[in-house]
Amino acid sequence: MLKGIAASSGVVLAKAYKLEQPVLDIVKKEVDPETEIVHFHECLEKTKKDILVIQEKAKGRLSDEELAIFDAHLMVCDDPEFTGQIEEMIKADNVNADYATNEVGNMFITMFESMDDAYFRERAADIKDVTFRIKCHLLGKVLPDLSLISEETVIVAHDLTPSDTAQLNKQFTKGFATAIGGRTSHSAIMARSLEIPAVVGINGLLDEVKHGDFIILDALDGIVIINPNETEIHDYSKKAERFHELKMSLKVLKDADSVTSDGHHVELVGNIGNPNDADSVLNNGGEGVGLYRTEFLYMDSQALPTEEEQFVAYKKVLERMGKRPVVVRTLDIGGDKELPYLPFPHEMNPFLGYRAIRLCLDRKDIFRTQVRALLRASVFGRLCIMFPMIATLDEFRAAKTFVLEEKAVLKSEGVDVSNEIQIGMMVEIPAAAVLADQFAKEADFLSIGTNDLIQYSMAADRMSEKVAYLYQPFNPAILRLIKMTIDGGHSQGKWVGMCGEMAGEELAVPVLLGLGLDEFSMSASSILQARKMVRSLSYAEMKKLAAEALTKSTYDEVVELIKKSLNK
Repeated sequence: MLKGIAASSGVVLAKAYKLEQPVLDIVKKEVDPETEIVHFHECLEKTKKDILVIQEKAKGRLSDEELAIFDAHLMVCDDPEFTGQIEEMIKADNVNADYATNEVGNMFITMFESMDDAYFRERAADIKDVTFRIKCHLLGKVLPDLSLISEETVIVAHDLTPSDTAQLNKQFTKGFATAIGGRTSHSAIMARSLEIPAVVGINGLLDEVKHGDFIILDALDGIVIINPNETEIHDYSKKAERFHELKMSLKVLKDADSVTSDGHHVELVGNIGNPNDADSVLNNGGEGVGLYRTEFLYMDSQALPTEEEQFVAYKKVLERMGKRPVVVRTLDIGGDKELPYLPFPHEMNPFLGYRAIRLCLDRKDIFRTQVRALLRASVFGRLCIMFPMIATLDEFRAAKTFVLEEKAVLKSEGVDVSNEIQIGMMVEIPAAAVLADQFAKEADFLSIGTNDLIQYSMAADRMSEKVAYLYQPFNPAILRLIKMTIDGGHSQGKWVGMCGEMAGEELAVPVLLGLGLDEFSMSASSILQARKMVRSLSYAEMKKLAAEALTKSTYDEVVELIKKSLNK
């Protein structure tokens, strides 16, 4: 039994899919050549099947030019010069197929890399990819490819990058466990968005779990059990059933109002990462989308997505949500979210560097494509555009002006654009929270991004286990920044939301309600539980609770106060 942090609620029992690059130990051996050649061709066919499956899954996401790379890989598999030399080495030297494939593959790679023609030099990468996949099959190693998973699994990994999570198929990925991370790591956030159980920050995970092990993932108590006995399987199966029943019991609140016992209404909306997530928000009674993380459009692509590709994605969400508001965050790349096709400068601290709105204002070609797509889609619903990582009023003005200029260009081209678009910003830098009243004079709304606001306020990397104790959403300093932001927005008649993970935390709802937050944006799976809580609370009493919380000195004192209030 291993212990970690419960990051996305649920209980699941399934096989482990260990996500790690295999280490290939290739040693020259003497073998029966005829048997070895049969083994080689079996593995060659497996490789071709893999490539065809990946190619099929990529259709619709990649251009014809990008899909052609898979045809090039298939051509390598079918090249008689390449495969013939491998067979010849097996026969002539009585050597194992993985050794022969490695030797012949390296020879071809070296030959192509030395050519003057750029096209042929690029083919070296194709040969490298194909030979690595063949060698993995020959040695019985699993080459991780999340898009190829076709049975119910729990992903086990050191961590899951945003690019990894963009490939997850919810039909087969029933949960995941990671060796590092906390409740606000991107893997945890995406688990909640996908509504799959997750346990993170598990010491010894990769040493203890083998690929194919049957495991229990208890993401209610933060436990992973490897190869459980019959009693444990029975007990945790029952626990999974009870959790499912609890989720189903909340469904009666799907169409209920998010209103306190004394009549105060707030909006409970959902965070999404792709257009399909909109269904989950609606199925859980969401009143809109409070954060559409558009970076996943970029991460799920081999190149910068075109204006048309983005337009289709935004239009789909706006149409699906109907009259409900959709807050779309413009490209938030940088920090731990990188694009392989868009090189970033090396920085000592990328979280404080060239990212988000800073990148967009510098690379207006990239920003223009997204803005035009958003403006074109605006006529299909209630669009709100939100800029991330705003530190100064000049940045906000520059971004807003750019949007309005592109709107004028589109209109001059005869393209319809809505006149009801709201333009707002995220408050995730302390400087923006302190100056919220000034930003609110020019922004239509403010949305508090607590994940980064806490990180920057406490000077503590939220991905660092050593300083995880400083991730304190209930620290009075953080509550005062939140209060300052809400008051600043309200002073100018603007609504204020929160799209950080704090908005969906059960203990946070009472104090945020009392602080006057208008909109709570969270993972879809948290909406109904939050609605149940809101409906059980008195707004008048929560205002008193929030006022008292602001007078406290420590995180623990605030948590104790909230718990005491809820137990009344």
